[in-house]
Amino acid sequence: MSTQRTTTRSHTRISYVHRGIGSVVLRRFDPACDSFEELTQMLHRSFARLGGMGLNCTCVDQSALITRARAMRGDCYVAVCNGRLVGTMTLYAQDCDSTCALYQRDDIASIRQFGVDPAYQSRGIGKSLLAYADHWAAIRGYAELALDTPQPAAHLIAFYRGQGFRINDFHRFAGKQYDSAILSKPPIAFRHLATWSRRLELPQANVARAA
Repeated sequence: MSTQRTTTRSHTRISYVHRGIGSVVLRRFDPACDSFEELTQMLHRSFARLGGMGLNCTCVDQSALITRARAMRGDCYVAVCNGRLVGTMTLYAQDCDSTCALYQRDDIASIRQFGVDPAYQSRGIGKSLLAYADHWAAIRGYAELALDTPQPAAHLIAFYRGQGFRINDFHRFAGKQYDSAILSKPPIAFRHLATWSRRLELPQANVARAA
Protein backbone atom coordinates (compact mmCIF):
# COMPACT_ATOMS: atom_id res chain seq x y z
CA MET A 1 0.00 0.00 0.00
CA SER A 2 1.50 3.35 -0.91
CA THR A 3 2.56 5.98 1.60
CA GLN A 4 0.34 9.04 1.33
CA ARG A 5 2.24 12.25 0.68
CA THR A 6 1.05 15.81 0.77
CA THR A 7 0.29 17.43 -2.56
CA THR A 8 2.44 19.87 -4.45
CA ARG A 9 0.97 23.04 -5.87
CA SER A 10 3.13 22.94 -8.97
CA HIS A 11 0.73 22.66 -11.91
CA THR A 12 1.88 20.78 -14.98
CA ARG A 13 0.06 21.27 -18.26
CA ILE A 14 -1.09 18.29 -20.30
CA SER A 15 -0.05 19.96 -23.51
CA TYR A 16 -1.46 17.37 -25.90
CA VAL A 17 -5.09 17.62 -24.78
CA HIS A 18 -6.95 19.09 -27.74
CA ARG A 19 -10.28 20.12 -29.31
CA GLY A 20 -10.42 23.58 -27.81
CA ILE A 21 -11.47 22.79 -24.25
CA GLY A 22 -9.04 25.26 -22.74
CA SER A 23 -6.03 24.74 -20.52
CA VAL A 24 -5.94 21.35 -18.78
CA VAL A 25 -3.61 20.80 -15.85
CA LEU A 26 -2.58 17.53 -14.23
CA ARG A 27 -1.66 17.81 -10.56
CA ARG A 28 -1.88 16.07 -7.22
CA PHE A 29 -5.21 16.40 -5.42
CA ASP A 30 -4.71 18.82 -2.52
CA PRO A 31 -7.10 18.34 0.43
CA ALA A 32 -6.17 21.83 1.63
CA CYS A 33 -7.77 23.51 -1.38
CA ASP A 34 -9.68 20.81 -3.30
CA SER A 35 -13.08 19.42 -2.39
CA PHE A 36 -13.74 15.72 -1.91
CA GLU A 37 -17.41 16.52 -2.45
CA GLU A 38 -16.64 18.01 -5.87
CA LEU A 39 -14.43 15.05 -6.70
CA THR A 40 -17.22 12.67 -5.67
CA GLN A 41 -19.83 14.43 -7.79
CA MET A 42 -17.50 14.25 -10.80
CA LEU A 43 -17.02 10.51 -10.22
CA HIS A 44 -20.80 10.06 -9.98
CA ARG A 45 -21.19 11.76 -13.38
CA SER A 46 -18.38 9.75 -14.97
CA PHE A 47 -19.85 6.43 -13.74
CA ALA A 48 -23.50 7.28 -14.47
CA ARG A 49 -23.48 5.28 -17.71
CA LEU A 50 -22.37 2.17 -15.82
CA GLY A 51 -25.03 2.79 -13.19
CA GLY A 52 -27.58 2.99 -15.99
CA MET A 53 -26.41 -0.45 -17.13
CA GLY A 54 -27.34 -1.82 -13.71
CA LEU A 55 -23.71 -2.12 -12.56
CA ASN A 56 -23.29 -1.22 -8.90
CA CYS A 57 -19.76 0.17 -9.20
CA THR A 58 -18.59 1.87 -6.02
CA CYS A 59 -18.08 5.20 -7.81
CA VAL A 60 -21.69 5.25 -9.04
CA ASP A 61 -23.02 6.48 -5.70
CA GLN A 62 -20.24 6.46 -3.11
CA SER A 63 -20.16 9.13 -0.41
CA ALA A 64 -17.49 11.82 -0.16
CA LEU A 65 -16.15 10.00 2.90
CA ILE A 66 -15.55 6.87 0.83
CA THR A 67 -13.96 8.92 -1.97
CA ARG A 68 -11.65 10.48 0.59
CA ALA A 69 -10.69 7.16 2.17
CA ARG A 70 -9.90 5.59 -1.19
CA ALA A 71 -7.95 8.63 -2.41
CA MET A 72 -5.89 8.87 0.76
CA ARG A 73 -4.79 5.24 0.47
CA GLY A 74 -2.85 6.04 -2.71
CA ASP A 75 -1.58 8.96 -4.77
CA CYS A 76 -4.60 10.87 -6.09
CA TYR A 77 -4.22 13.00 -9.21
CA VAL A 78 -6.74 15.29 -10.87
CA ALA A 79 -7.12 16.88 -14.28
CA VAL A 80 -8.38 20.46 -13.93
CA CYS A 81 -9.85 22.66 -16.68
CA ASN A 82 -10.70 26.30 -15.95
CA GLY A 83 -10.77 25.56 -12.23
CA ARG A 84 -13.08 22.56 -12.58
CA LEU A 85 -12.14 18.96 -11.74
CA VAL A 86 -12.70 17.05 -14.98
CA GLY A 87 -10.76 13.83 -14.42
CA THR A 88 -9.08 11.82 -11.71
CA MET A 89 -7.22 8.64 -10.82
CA THR A 90 -5.65 7.24 -7.68
CA LEU A 91 -2.48 5.20 -8.06
CA TYR A 92 -1.85 2.38 -5.62
CA ALA A 93 1.25 0.41 -4.77
CA GLN A 94 0.90 -3.13 -3.36
CA ASP A 95 -2.55 -3.61 -1.81
CA CYS A 96 -2.37 -6.47 0.66
CA ASP A 97 -5.99 -5.90 1.71
CA SER A 98 -7.40 -6.50 -1.77
CA THR A 99 -9.22 -9.74 -2.57
CA CYS A 100 -7.70 -9.57 -6.06
CA ALA A 101 -4.54 -11.69 -6.12
CA LEU A 102 -2.84 -9.47 -8.70
CA TYR A 103 -3.24 -6.36 -6.54
CA GLN A 104 -1.62 -8.16 -3.60
CA ARG A 105 1.69 -8.61 -5.41
CA ASP A 106 4.54 -6.29 -4.48
CA ASP A 107 5.56 -5.80 -8.12
CA ILE A 108 2.11 -4.54 -9.20
CA ALA A 109 0.85 -0.95 -9.22
CA SER A 110 -2.84 -0.29 -9.88
CA ILE A 111 -5.21 2.46 -10.92
CA ARG A 112 -8.36 3.11 -8.86
CA GLN A 113 -11.12 5.73 -8.95
CA PHE A 114 -10.33 6.50 -12.59
CA GLY A 115 -12.89 8.69 -14.30
CA VAL A 116 -13.39 11.62 -16.66
CA ASP A 117 -16.40 13.93 -16.58
CA PRO A 118 -18.69 12.97 -19.51
CA ALA A 119 -18.64 16.56 -20.79
CA TYR A 120 -14.86 16.25 -21.24
CA GLN A 121 -14.59 12.69 -22.54
CA SER A 122 -13.17 11.82 -25.99
CA ARG A 123 -10.77 14.76 -25.74
CA GLY A 124 -7.60 12.92 -24.73
CA ILE A 125 -7.82 13.52 -20.98
CA GLY A 126 -8.28 9.87 -20.02
CA LYS A 127 -5.42 8.80 -22.28
CA SER A 128 -3.22 11.51 -20.74
CA LEU A 129 -3.99 10.30 -17.23
CA LEU A 130 -3.20 6.71 -18.22
CA ALA A 131 0.05 7.84 -19.84
CA TYR A 132 1.14 9.46 -16.60
CA ALA A 133 0.09 6.37 -14.61
CA ASP A 134 2.21 4.27 -16.98
CA HIS A 135 5.20 6.53 -16.38
CA TRP A 136 4.57 6.66 -12.61
CA ALA A 137 4.67 2.84 -12.37
CA ALA A 138 7.68 2.45 -14.66
CA ILE A 139 9.98 4.85 -12.84
CA ARG A 140 9.18 3.05 -9.57
CA GLY A 141 10.20 -0.30 -11.02
CA TYR A 142 6.80 -2.05 -11.08
CA ALA A 143 6.54 -5.04 -13.41
CA GLU A 144 2.88 -4.37 -14.29
CA LEU A 145 0.30 -1.60 -14.10
CA ALA A 146 -3.18 -3.01 -13.45
CA LEU A 147 -6.79 -1.89 -13.23
CA ASP A 148 -10.25 -3.42 -13.20
CA THR A 149 -13.47 -2.63 -15.00
CA PRO A 150 -16.88 -4.37 -15.17
CA GLN A 151 -16.85 -7.27 -17.61
CA PRO A 152 -20.21 -6.17 -19.12
CA ALA A 153 -18.74 -2.73 -19.97
CA ALA A 154 -17.41 -3.79 -23.37
CA HIS A 155 -16.73 -0.17 -24.36
CA LEU A 156 -14.35 0.29 -21.43
CA ILE A 157 -12.55 -3.00 -22.03
CA ALA A 158 -12.06 -1.95 -25.66
CA PHE A 159 -10.72 1.44 -24.53
CA TYR A 160 -8.20 -0.07 -22.12
CA ARG A 161 -7.10 -2.69 -24.63
CA GLY A 162 -6.53 0.15 -27.07
CA GLN A 163 -4.12 1.64 -24.54
CA GLY A 164 -2.09 -1.56 -24.39
CA PHE A 165 -3.78 -3.34 -21.46
CA ARG A 166 -4.60 -7.02 -21.73
CA ILE A 167 -7.11 -9.08 -19.77
CA ASN A 168 -5.26 -10.90 -17.01
CA ASP A 169 -8.14 -12.46 -15.06
CA PHE A 170 -11.74 -12.04 -13.93
CA HIS A 171 -12.75 -11.41 -10.33
CA ARG A 172 -15.98 -10.88 -8.39
CA PHE A 173 -15.37 -8.17 -5.78
CA ALA A 174 -17.40 -8.29 -2.58
CA GLY A 175 -20.85 -6.76 -2.90
CA LYS A 176 -20.74 -6.47 -6.70
CA GLN A 177 -23.39 -7.96 -8.96
CA TYR A 178 -20.98 -8.50 -11.85
CA ASP A 179 -17.54 -9.92 -12.56
CA SER A 180 -14.71 -7.47 -13.17
CA ALA A 181 -12.09 -7.87 -15.86
CA ILE A 182 -8.61 -7.40 -14.39
CA LEU A 183 -6.35 -5.84 -17.01
CA SER A 184 -2.63 -5.13 -16.87
CA LYS A 185 0.34 -4.08 -18.96
CA PRO A 186 4.10 -3.65 -18.50
CA PRO A 187 4.58 0.07 -17.76
CA ILE A 188 6.74 2.31 -19.93
CA ALA A 189 8.63 5.44 -18.86
CA PHE A 190 8.22 8.31 -21.31
CA ARG A 191 11.02 10.83 -21.75
CA HIS A 192 8.57 13.65 -22.45
CA LEU A 193 6.90 12.99 -19.07
CA ALA A 194 10.12 13.33 -17.07
CA THR A 195 9.31 16.99 -16.34
CA TRP A 196 5.90 15.96 -14.98
CA SER A 197 7.59 13.53 -12.60
CA ARG A 198 10.03 16.10 -11.27
CA ARG A 199 7.33 18.69 -10.66
CA LEU A 200 4.57 16.41 -9.38
CA GLU A 201 6.63 14.38 -6.94
CA LEU A 202 7.56 15.71 -3.51
CA PRO A 203 10.80 15.40 -1.57
CA GLN A 204 10.85 12.58 0.92
CA ALA A 205 10.72 15.04 3.81
CA ASN A 206 7.16 16.04 2.92
CA VAL A 207 5.55 12.82 4.12
CA ALA A 208 2.17 11.91 5.50
CA ARG A 209 -0.04 14.59 6.84
CA ALA A 210 -2.60 12.99 9.17
CA ALA A 211 -5.89 11.97 7.60
